[in-house]
Amino acid sequence: MFIHQYPHFQKGRVLKGVMLENLRDYPRALSDLHFQNYSDGIIAGVEVYVKGENLVISKGIVKYNGRLYTLHSDYEVAYLQSKKESYLKIRFAEEQNELDFTIFTAEILLEDAVECSKNEIELARFKLKPGARLRSELIDFFDFATEFNTLNHIHCQYAGIQNSTFHPMILRQFAREILQNKPSNPFDIAFTLECLNQERIQREAIELYISNRLELAEHRFSNSQIHRYLSRILLEVKNGGRKTGTAPLRQRMIVE
Repeated sequence: MFIHQYPHFQKGRVLKGVMLENLRDYPRALSDLHFQNYSDGIIAGVEVYVKGENLVISKGIVKYNGRLYTLHSDYEVAYLQSKKESYLKIRFAEEQNELDFTIFTAEILLEDAVECSKNEIELARFKLKPGARLRSELIDFFDFATEFNTLNHIHCQYAGIQNSTFHPMILRQFAREILQNKPSNPFDIAFTLECLNQERIQREAIELYISNRLELAEHRFSNSQIHRYLSRILLEVKNGGRKTGTAPLRQRMIVE
């Protein structure tokens, strides 16, 4: 049966363990139920941006292996210049059992040229040239794929229903630029309004939009393919509806 229960703390009553357990378990049970169908990845917050010589990861919630992990305050990590691609990620540790608690922890790491393993979630990546400064403030939608000196969120693992989805920040930028160019295609109008109106867009909806909009036979895409196809659509809209072909877009390189 369904139930809503809360304890009574009244003068003269005995404080029972079950009453405290009710207070302990209710918030955890509520959040677990709400996100039970979500994949591993970012649930809320955990935004990454550049501040001076550091990367800042804002407080937020991630899900891994069915559990919710909370970062209660912003976290900073220094970034270094490297000839290799650097990955900012979360690494989840094994369960720790203490006398009073069972603890699941995760640490934020910045590593060179090491893709995520099974117990890790990617937040961002970048390639930084010697003498250059890393930036996170982008010019436009195409700038998300700039190869050097730019924080890249395309491969970030953002939680979605059953499967991880594309970062909402990237989709919102795509939607703004499409709508600023007065689209006439109903697919474009419907999809971009959803991007601006919803907290996140599920991966299935993104893939079906792309495959129908570009008349593609396939309907499963990697994050890199999603950005590439959305870039094609945006170029077409900016060109007044003229198709731009299937050639991949050239990545921009910004040197500061």
